[in-house]
Amino acid sequence: MAMGKEIMGCSIIERSSFVSSTKVFLNHGKNNNNMFLVKPLQKRSVLVPLRKVVKHPVVAAVSEDLVKAVSIVPVPAEKTEKFKVRAVVTVKNKNKEEFKDKIVKHLDAFTDKIGRNIVLQLVSTEIDPKTKAPKKSNEAVLKDWSKKSNVKAERVHYTAEFMVNSNFGVPGAITVSNKHQMEFFLETITIEGFACGPVHFPCNSWVQSSKDHSGKRIFFSNKPYLPNETPGGLRSLREKELKEIRGDGTEVRKLSDRIYDFDVYNDLGNPDKGIDLARPKLGGEKIPYPRRCRTGRLPTDTDLHAESRVEKPLPMYVPRDEQFEESKQDTFSAGRLKAVLHNLIPSLKASISANNHEFKGFSDIENLYSEGVLLKLGLQDELLKKLPLPKVVSNIHEYNRGIIKYDTPKILSKDRFAWLRDDEFARQAIAGINPVSIERLTVFPPVSKLDPEIYGPQESALKEEHILGYLDGMTVQQALEENKLFILDHHDAYLPFLDRINALDGRKAYATRTIFFLTSLGTLKPVAIELSLPPSGPSSRSKRIVTPAVDATTNWMWQLAKAHVCSNDAGVHQLVNHWLRTHASLEPFILAAHRRMSAMHPIFKLLDPHMRYTLEINALARQSLINADGVIESCFTPGRYAMEISAAAYKSSWRFDMESLPADLIRRGMAVPDSTQPHGLKLLIEDYPYATDGLQIWAAIENWVRTYVNRYYPNSSQICNDTELQDWYYESVKVGHSDLSKESWWPTLDNVDNLVSVLTTLIWLASAQHAALNFGQYPYGGYVPNRPPLMRRLIPDENDPEYAIFLADPQKYFLSALPGVLQSTKFMAVVDTLSTHSPDEEYLGERTQPSIWTGDTEIVDAFYEFSAEIRRIEKEIDRKNLDTSLRNRCGAGVLPYELLAPSSGPGVTCRGVPNSVSI
Repeated sequence: MAMGKEIMGCSIIERSSFVSSTKVFLNHGKNNNNMFLVKPLQKRSVLVPLRKVVKHPVVAAVSEDLVKAVSIVPVPAEKTEKFKVRAVVTVKNKNKEEFKDKIVKHLDAFTDKIGRNIVLQLVSTEIDPKTKAPKKSNEAVLKDWSKKSNVKAERVHYTAEFMVNSNFGVPGAITVSNKHQMEFFLETITIEGFACGPVHFPCNSWVQSSKDHSGKRIFFSNKPYLPNETPGGLRSLREKELKEIRGDGTEVRKLSDRIYDFDVYNDLGNPDKGIDLARPKLGGEKIPYPRRCRTGRLPTDTDLHAESRVEKPLPMYVPRDEQFEESKQDTFSAGRLKAVLHNLIPSLKASISANNHEFKGFSDIENLYSEGVLLKLGLQDELLKKLPLPKVVSNIHEYNRGIIKYDTPKILSKDRFAWLRDDEFARQAIAGINPVSIERLTVFPPVSKLDPEIYGPQESALKEEHILGYLDGMTVQQALEENKLFILDHHDAYLPFLDRINALDGRKAYATRTIFFLTSLGTLKPVAIELSLPPSGPSSRSKRIVTPAVDATTNWMWQLAKAHVCSNDAGVHQLVNHWLRTHASLEPFILAAHRRMSAMHPIFKLLDPHMRYTLEINALARQSLINADGVIESCFTPGRYAMEISAAAYKSSWRFDMESLPADLIRRGMAVPDSTQPHGLKLLIEDYPYATDGLQIWAAIENWVRTYVNRYYPNSSQICNDTELQDWYYESVKVGHSDLSKESWWPTLDNVDNLVSVLTTLIWLASAQHAALNFGQYPYGGYVPNRPPLMRRLIPDENDPEYAIFLADPQKYFLSALPGVLQSTKFMAVVDTLSTHSPDEEYLGERTQPSIWTGDTEIVDAFYEFSAEIRRIEKEIDRKNLDTSLRNRCGAGVLPYELLAPSSGPGVTCRGVPNSVSI
């Protein structure tokens, strides 16, 4: 059987839907071009039913009748016979069609009858010895297109029949020409009738009309090949397909294009609309940044170095296959996010008057969940009703009366006052939505890395007396030595921008440092907060220390200080840890993967589900979230300087070799290397939910990747000699991250361990790391006092005119420091959307077509083992969330930590690990 697989080039023979009672005679020469004759079964042969595969569900071809069994007999080289094989083609229909689409569809159905068809042609893995070109079948057209044009099913199956010579070999590619007017989504093609059994082509791609794109589309079978192992019949097609989608940095891209190319972030501003909307270019020597997908749009009139904008609701270009599928568009971003941005937010602006710009009491905030916001709906009312609004619209009847209700965020579900408690404030640093900023404190007082000539003394104003009374009898030195002190340090991220931020209307911020002490219970408690402003003179008191409350006045001071810390943390979370470290840093690797690795490359097949939708969601972000006057600038403290803070972090602290979970934990001092521990390190906070769950998922991904890599690269020389793999990594670094490409810390792709590390890191960032940072945004941040995205007032001291106002009504002062009603409701609507899983989400351990995404059955089996391990980890996470000894994830009023629980239903669930950065 093994030799049969090798000779026939079909690794799925044991899963074939053909079982023949006749003997198969094999020649032993690999390069024999006429090993088989496949012809219709003679009368004395026996018809055998299709074999049912029990072990793994195979996506079988859909047939109206049984495929005829075949017999195989050796044939002399000079004699060939022809036989018939069949293609079963699965096309995915649109659920909703616009009127013009229906007209074109009917036109296509008519013209299909007169010869403007969908035309397919098989290409063999073998070269014809006479023509020196790949062997090809005759061209065949899809049958019944016109008859099935009105079928309403989500998937429609068509057939085509080919005549091939008996010495054709195994089909390795198929070309498709669309002579209709309209594109269609080609999901799979299965070829039936060859000796090796069904040959699967997972396509999952839009096929454009030949009037828009004249060339034939090329699809390869699911059998993976390293470049130097590519069969002769497929080599030229492999090169041709890559060349066609690579792009050369020229031309404006059409929405139907499939071109992958690089560009800088020069499209966030809109200087043609005014100088206030101009933004600096990100990417290049002046402001280093990762590259994004090139659209080729013309420059603005005002600045030839800035790319002109495509404003909502018009779509931004991403390669056609990267655009959201219809189910995601309808139920999620393209519909839902746009409904929020284009309709709900303008309605909020129109409804919230200038004299109602801030909350009068905490009850006003809670009323958003119980009573909702009464909107003044204008001309956009009808349009608003037709668009899929977010889950914040909990009652359509109330919506029809102009009331928008927000769902109650999870942070309020177990304890309405949890957000006020110091232990919850500290717990969220290790189990909230930004658990990757906290570090072990190694030097006290902490020291800045900023230039003291520009930003003042590097030493913190924190003194031992500030924290000594909170260390359970320890000295500061003892606490340091016993790894009991931790810090949330946002000082250096914010201080260089504070003068400009605080000059903005309605923005007031500090650069904060927060010190935590690890108690004997394994929980953290905050012991001091340092609030820094830029020095304004030689005697300026630019640093202020706030410690836990001792009376009513200091209680409100402490609450304000914690709110400023949360505001700092929200900005760093969104701009650095979330956007930069997952969304932006992954985009170059995705672009290079499509440009440099064939779809038949095994590493491309491994990464494919982890690249899904990322380019589209990043394009939507550039259009509406991180752009000038977009949601991030409007709702977060840094305002128009938000992306500059992101770029500063990229230049100063982003390192790809530190993006793996173990390396990041060690870098932050949250763990130390320890070979006796399961993951090779020991956590210094044993109950660190993000880290404990994350390490289990990291290990599962790493084991899966190592199994995969070892399958195709038994030794390191094969990695070095893999031209496509090396070109992919080179371009990801040298072009996609070119501003940091000369750094010595980049791993070299010259051995198995490094390749496993690079791939594991990419999959980790796209799946678990992004999930941990994204899907808790509404559950934790939807109640704005828990985590205000911006602050509007500094904390008054006794010499400030505002101090008397603060003393007279501290609650009113606190609420006036938080975002206003419009900012809050706008922010809540957007983070609700960003926290939502769409129904078509694909989670870690899942794949579309799990049994046929690769033709390598050994790898299919390994993937099912990986899936089983992910399910086991999920059960372990569920168990830990019920363990009362783990006080950071279980207790009275404590939310369980489920952000790394792999599975989820649709909606805002505060759990689930999708395969990719898809929102």
